[in-house]
Amino acid sequence: MTARNTGLIDPCLLAFDIDGVVADTMAVFVRLAHEKYGLTHLSQQDMLCYNLHECLDLGKKIIDDLIGLTLDDRHTMQIPPVPGAPETLMELAVAAPLRFITARVRSESITQWLFTVLPDVPRERITVIASGAPETKLGVLKELEIRYFVDDRIETCRHLKEAGIEPLLFDQPWNRNEPADGFIRVQNWVQLKSWVLPSGINLG
Repeated sequence: MTARNTGLIDPCLLAFDIDGVVADTMAVFVRLAHEKYGLTHLSQQDMLCYNLHECLDLGKKIIDDLIGLTLDDRHTMQIPPVPGAPETLMELAVAAPLRFITARVRSESITQWLFTVLPDVPRERITVIASGAPETKLGVLKELEIRYFVDDRIETCRHLKEAGIEPLLFDQPWNRNEPADGFIRVQNWVQLKSWVLPSGINLG
């Protein structure tokens, strides 16, 4: 989908997923797979679907263990940010508060992670809500009157689109092999910045 060069996304109407969009969470999953299980052949490019049990030739117990470790408090703090995310978010925070909706069950560790990677953003301008599941993000977004949401899960994007919220699909290996249903695909944070900050484009 091509956007029209007629304006900007209002940052006040924008919110973000965290894992896979702001946080390069699967980098830690891969590192742990290498270190704990010797799976040195594994890379993020092997993750061709969101449900890792469907696309990785690994036992269920191994995948579940790696997911649990990746998302625990200790390893959450080790996650690197997606390139360009901190710089863009720090600029956006000047224009509007930052809202993050995560499918994690608990928000404490990922909130602390955001405070660490966004040190120049006042903490009161960062809101993190843990919805507990991808399917429950919609209710939170509607309550916050969000119009645009950046997410890496195609199923979530479909759900939001049907409800009238414009999804921005953040490009990842696990969302490239499914029909994108005309969603606007965000290639990287530099591109997203151009759509929200001056000299950007209007997506609707």
